[in-house]
Amino acid sequence: MGEIGLREAVSRGLREALDEDDRVFIMGEDVGTFKGAYAVTSGFLEEYGPDRIIDSPISESAVVGASIGAALGGLRPVIEIMTVNFMLLAMDQVVNHAAKLRYMSNGQLKVPIIIRTVTGGGGQLGATHSQSLEVWFATVPGLKVIVPSDPYDALGLLRTAIKDDDPVIFAEHALLYRIKGEVPDERYEIPLGQAKLKRTGSDITLVAYSRMVHIALEAAEILSGRGIEADVVDLRTLRPLDTSTVIESVKKTNRAVVVEEFWRTGGMAAEIASTIQETAFDYLDGPVGRVGGIEVPAPYNGTLEAATLPTANRVVETIKNLYGI
Repeated sequence: MGEIGLREAVSRGLREALDEDDRVFIMGEDVGTFKGAYAVTSGFLEEYGPDRIIDSPISESAVVGASIGAALGGLRPVIEIMTVNFMLLAMDQVVNHAAKLRYMSNGQLKVPIIIRTVTGGGGQLGATHSQSLEVWFATVPGLKVIVPSDPYDALGLLRTAIKDDDPVIFAEHALLYRIKGEVPDERYEIPLGQAKLKRTGSDITLVAYSRMVHIALEAAEILSGRGIEADVVDLRTLRPLDTSTVIESVKKTNRAVVVEEFWRTGGMAAEIASTIQETAFDYLDGPVGRVGGIEVPAPYNGTLEAATLPTANRVVETIKNLYGI
């Protein structure tokens, strides 16, 4: 058991995959010579060579398209798209080809690719580089979407994703790379579609994913100081989505607030809130709350950008307004 960062956890998982399966290769913009835009693949080119660590042209559609072809030919590509914002340039390849080829071929074709990408705001990168668009991809049948919040989950989920025969989007939040966490030396894997209870309480359920898990935990600590104890549920994957863990918690606490960084309109929070009221309506003591990003393009100015993102105090204020606690 040792404490490592999320960056190191992902790097360890990628090295394991390259070591254990000759069919695995990594491709993307600046993954080799530049050592990766976020340094996850630092040293990989020297260790594994240019046949397995491939610097691509600056063309997301070409990167995803080539990886689909390689996967159909029997390889298992792991590609890096520098940010989830740039995946819009490969929307057709991801949504109309990678996601659907297995279904449309009645299982004769498989597209076992992992698309690693960086998501989220808070880094003063401007409106077109600070979005949480993994939510859009989570609405597409045929794709799987992973959103780890800590190093333990990042490594365990990546190990599972490497073995999956469906296309997987692995979204790493830019502000979580340096977060530390205990990771055991012995091998473990985490099934997709299995949420995790990060904190237990009896008064309210807070549901979150990625960086917002930490905001929810911070809010739970503030609430605890007021005598209110919260369950905090980390979704860990958006597709498949584990709603049973959420519902089980809500039936215990009778209150729920969903927290996400994506804009409030059309987000995963709306889907979860709807599922809660459909499935656990008789257990609720009030409406299901949602806390999301403010509905503006992300400002470049740091103070203004911070004002658009959910905070622990916003979560606590929402709970007070909804439930009077």
